[in-house]
Amino acid sequence: MWDFEHPPLRDELATRYAIREMPPALCAEQLATGEADIGLVPIAAYATIPDLAIIPGCTIASKGTIRSLLLIYREVAGDRAFQDDRAGLDLIRTVAADTSSRATFAYVQILFKKFWKIPVSFAPHPPNLDAMLASCDAAILIGDPALIALEDREAREQRTGERLCYVDLAHAWREATGLPWISAFWAVRTAAVSTMEVRRQVRADFLASRNHGLGHVEELVTEWAPKIAVPRHVIRTYLTENIHYVLDEECLAAIEEFYRLAAECGVLPQAPALSLL
Repeated sequence: MWDFEHPPLRDELATRYAIREMPPALCAEQLATGEADIGLVPIAAYATIPDLAIIPGCTIASKGTIRSLLLIYREVAGDRAFQDDRAGLDLIRTVAADTSSRATFAYVQILFKKFWKIPVSFAPHPPNLDAMLASCDAAILIGDPALIALEDREAREQRTGERLCYVDLAHAWREATGLPWISAFWAVRTAAVSTMEVRRQVRADFLASRNHGLGHVEELVTEWAPKIAVPRHVIRTYLTENIHYVLDEECLAAIEEFYRLAAECGVLPQAPALSLL
């Protein structure tokens, strides 16, 4: 969103786009109702909203660890389990889920059903780790609460004496499928971009904004540091190493595999073939 929020291109883009900020799930809702023409949406939305195209080149993804998507559960007594040692995972039967991201919820259902082969039930829950673990065997944290939970891991153990396992979901997905985790992409209602000139303009505007944002990481760290209760270096690492922004061939293959597995597991309806703007 760099160019849409910063000079010198902000004012020019404001003549072509009216920006409204909301959670990704609501972006998808507004695309479905026609209230919005373009939205940064969870990839699950593409399987349920007809007549969408994907803006090529831009994504929110991870090719390794993502840190902001976690499955957290109590460690089995006597075992020292961390991110890559998931001892005790097979004892999980109930999962408290922050359902603010339908895509993450779909990914987790696929992991449990297809790859881990563990029967679990999910309960929607606000993203409060202690409350989630008080009511369920495991918790799914998304976004800032996940980043904060990782930073608080050692302090929490000292406070409570309780050892927890923190599974990075993007890493687990990569381990299971060999493919990146794709959280979101820009989707467009095809009826809203009826001419080639408009399509070219949209592609150019969004790609340029992505590229310019990647060139201003330090400014973004400075902007976001006061908003998230984690150190600056964590934000910098998150922006530069944990998140992948380019919708390349590997990411497109990962999206198609996600849709195939989601349909196979009954998590989502069969998605249409990928349509790039």
